[in-house]
Amino acid sequence: MKLFRTLLAVALLAASTTAMAQTRKVVDRVDQRVEKVLDRQDVSYQFKSHAFLDLQGGAQYTLGEAKFKDLIAPNFQIGLGYQFTPVFGARIAANGLTSKGGWKSYVLDGNRKENVTYDFKYIAPGIDFMFNLSNLFCGWNPDRVFNVTAFLGAGANIVTDNEDAEDLAKAGYKMQHIYSANSTSIVGRGGLEFNFRLSDAVSLMLEGNANIINDHYNSKHADNPDWYFNALAGLRINLGKSRKTIVTDVYRDVVHNDTVWKFIEEPKKIEPIRRDIFFTINSIVVADIEQAKIKDIADYMNKYPKAKVTVSGYADKGTGNAQINARLAAGRADVVVRDLIEKYGISADRITYDSYGDTVQPFAENDLNRVSICIANPE
Repeated sequence: MKLFRTLLAVALLAASTTAMAQTRKVVDRVDQRVEKVLDRQDVSYQFKSHAFLDLQGGAQYTLGEAKFKDLIAPNFQIGLGYQFTPVFGARIAANGLTSKGGWKSYVLDGNRKENVTYDFKYIAPGIDFMFNLSNLFCGWNPDRVFNVTAFLGAGANIVTDNEDAEDLAKAGYKMQHIYSANSTSIVGRGGLEFNFRLSDAVSLMLEGNANIINDHYNSKHADNPDWYFNALAGLRINLGKSRKTIVTDVYRDVVHNDTVWKFIEEPKKIEPIRRDIFFTINSIVVADIEQAKIKDIADYMNKYPKAKVTVSGYADKGTGNAQINARLAAGRADVVVRDLIEKYGISADRITYDSYGDTVQPFAENDLNRVSICIANPE
């Protein structure tokens, strides 16, 4: 009994496996699945145009006829500028305080005067066009500690106090171009700026500039332009961010091998359909009860657009003669074809028909051979 149960279980399992194989197949395969995984974030920077403020102080040397140290005076400068690109910028700056003039030795009324000097106060507003040489030749680097910038500019020099020179002229010193206060002259200048980055917002500045002005500036005649030179130190403060931070996500591909069990349903086989439309003796009229069979064929054709139908007409051999039966068989095929086309809209190119008179008898019973046989196939 135990052996019988075991054999029965094996038989049932085999039967169920066979039945399942008829309806679906199991596919076992290994697929590669690629997953994007964030590897890192790269940070880069983009230059951002910005305004800046310069606050500087230092000393000025005015070219003259006295000892070098006697022609040095305090000086200040304030500027407001804009850095348009990593290389090009511009600023409006006001420089001023004191300039000096003098003689190395001068004889007045037979008395020798050593190193006569005098002061005159001024302010010189102007505009500078600035070119960052470090960025020009080495490329922009927002973290660079040291930058060199060259600049050229022009402006106006307004003397606000020239009383010392006027007093010397009254004392007999030869001041060919003596003038009172508020005299204005055009001044041109150029120089270099050395910039040490302290942070994104603040830099330490060292600047040297040379200024050329007309021969009247120091009230004396020398038949050549006058010059003064400024050495300045101070701070540059960026009024806004000088760079934009760009964070870029960098991904890497991770490949996974996944086992996939996939059930694929096998397509169901579409069976052909057959309908036998029977007629009465010596008739080609489709009875109402037979009309439903033609509709079955039409419904099948509509459900499967690629389906085609074959219509075959017959007559029974037990009545009439061959000529009459040939006519009846053809009429029975024609009437079915006409109903399929006209009543149910089936395209004529999907219908094949023929008639066999009484030469072929599909049924053993004589009366059943008064028939049109319709067979529709899905393709």
